[in-house]
Amino acid sequence: MRSIGELARASGLTVSALRFYDRSGVLAPALVDPVTGYRWYADDQVAPARLVAGLRRVGMPLAEIAAALRHRSEPAVVGRLLDAHLRRLEDGLADARRELSRVRALIDPEEIPMTTRLVLPRADLAAAVDAVRFAVGADPELPVLAGVLLEVEPDGVRLVATDRHRMAVARAGGKVDGPQVRVLVPVDAVDELRVLLDTGVGITPEAHVTVAATSVTVSVAGRTVTAASLPYDFPDYRRLLRGHVTGAPAHRVAVDVLALRKELTADRAPVLLREHEGVRAEVTVLGLDDRGGLRVLAGDEQADGVRIGVNREYLLDALDAGDRGQLVLELDGPIAPLAVRRPDDEHAFSILMPVRL
Repeated sequence: MRSIGELARASGLTVSALRFYDRSGVLAPALVDPVTGYRWYADDQVAPARLVAGLRRVGMPLAEIAAALRHRSEPAVVGRLLDAHLRRLEDGLADARRELSRVRALIDPEEIPMTTRLVLPRADLAAAVDAVRFAVGADPELPVLAGVLLEVEPDGVRLVATDRHRMAVARAGGKVDGPQVRVLVPVDAVDELRVLLDTGVGITPEAHVTVAATSVTVSVAGRTVTAASLPYDFPDYRRLLRGHVTGAPAHRVAVDVLALRKELTADRAPVLLREHEGVRAEVTVLGLDDRGGLRVLAGDEQADGVRIGVNREYLLDALDAGDRGQLVLELDGPIAPLAVRRPDDEHAFSILMPVRL
């Protein structure tokens, strides 16, 4: 047996950390003295303690450290946990680089050229606009939400829109020449841009986009739309987004879009009426059947397992923006957002905030 101090020296964890991991149920001692409360550890606990120390140094969340310990004899399971955490770290680093570039430009606008040129498939950019347009905010008191964020990435552009109650994300890949920049395009300009993209049908497969710090210009088939960006900092959408990219939802359910839409819009479609900030809305309650398929619950009907309420209009918008064939709904619980994804495109999805039932 090893004392807690000996295990601390052998593993690289502090004594206080070992006490914390004991209280958290992650790494319990083999023996606790009933009189003194002193902790003793077995020799075979050194390796698990070193694993905890390594995962702690890279900032892995406590729940995932515990999962890694439980499955340490299953390399494939632990490998998936490590891969997911590495993606979070890489995303965080990318976020930091973007933000620091923006800060440097504010301090010294001449330091970094903030103009980027992209060549994107016209149809892909049009599809991305369609996938997010429904989620643009319309509240005059929140002008920061009255547009679509265009965020240039190394191999394309990400589009994001939100009105606080829902968020839509889409992406168009293409050729990029220049730094990663972002602009918030007002909704009127987004609609004008969408019309322009349709003019290229049968003429050219490409759209040429120039993104600067304060404007965006799109050219298709010799026609051009230029818009000044909105002078606001778009909310940090990645905090919510990251969980839906790297996390594992409790339930993933494939649905036929047309069938679900027909069920939601039927004359006797079950709904609850709820009021939020003085506005009444029809709420659809979703659950699972005994085979794990999606089920629309009737009114206040109870169900075992998942039961989540969403604004019916918002759900219909997300279905229309997604795909006319099949989509995947991700359900975690009554207070977790509902994600609506395209099964063949991990970059295109909508997130709907739940309604309290």
